[in-house]
Amino acid sequence: MTITDRRAREEDRPASRLRTGLLAVGTLAVLVPLVFAVLMALKTDRQAASGSGFDLPSPLELGNFRTAWELTDFPRAFAVSLLISVVAVAGQLIVSSLAAYAIARNWDRRLFRWSYFYLLAAMFIPFPVVALPQVKLTSMVGLDNPLGVAVLHILFGISFNILLYTAFLRSIPYELEESARIDGCSTWQTFWKLIFPLLAPMNATVGIFAFLMSWNDFMMPSMIIGDPSMQTIPVVQKIFQLKFSSNYNVAFASYLMAMAPTLLAYLFAQRWVMSGVTRGAIK
Repeated sequence: MTITDRRAREEDRPASRLRTGLLAVGTLAVLVPLVFAVLMALKTDRQAASGSGFDLPSPLELGNFRTAWELTDFPRAFAVSLLISVVAVAGQLIVSSLAAYAIARNWDRRLFRWSYFYLLAAMFIPFPVVALPQVKLTSMVGLDNPLGVAVLHILFGISFNILLYTAFLRSIPYELEESARIDGCSTWQTFWKLIFPLLAPMNATVGIFAFLMSWNDFMMPSMIIGDPSMQTIPVVQKIFQLKFSSNYNVAFASYLMAMAPTLLAYLFAQRWVMSGVTRGAIK
């Protein structure tokens, strides 16, 4: 090891220690509440009401999950949340990728360029500002239901998704599309057979973000959906918390059941999410 390498390593030690410390703090901030929730969900009523929340449960009470399943009508709420998430993810992938493709390939035209800036400006408008008009409009057109919530998720996600897609599309050589057109492909065929498969890393990124946003959303379903029996899991969890706030063990069991799909989805797609974000930022 040369003197230069030794000096560089010594200078990098404070930064490395800082990164390690921040990583440890972030890990603890996530793991401590998660461990607390798991321990509480496995306790009996007496154990949950007395003692520290971090005491090990003895014996394990797995019946809390069955009780939470029945009290919250979990299958119905799960089906509603899944319907909204699937429609929102599919809609955002299709609508946003098509819009971004049109903007990226017609950037020299003023209409498309200003449409891009207009959509980006919408990112700075918070949902509470337009909440009341959205509630009124969805009620007028008969979309005060889970389908209306999914449509709103698609519309509100366009701005951020186009920002990601446009940056990624600019890195794809236009010569590939010219070759496809020479082979007789139309614009529609070129997009679906050539461009859309190349967007796979960004599709994974947009898809997981759309899923997490639609699955965990509380404000929009609670304001839009008029039928209480068609509410999503976050809203049902809030109603359950208000009614059974003293049953901590059952409440935490229901929280874990509601959180499990998002954790599984992110763990499954984490590799593609990081790849899409990195490639989109670099290119």
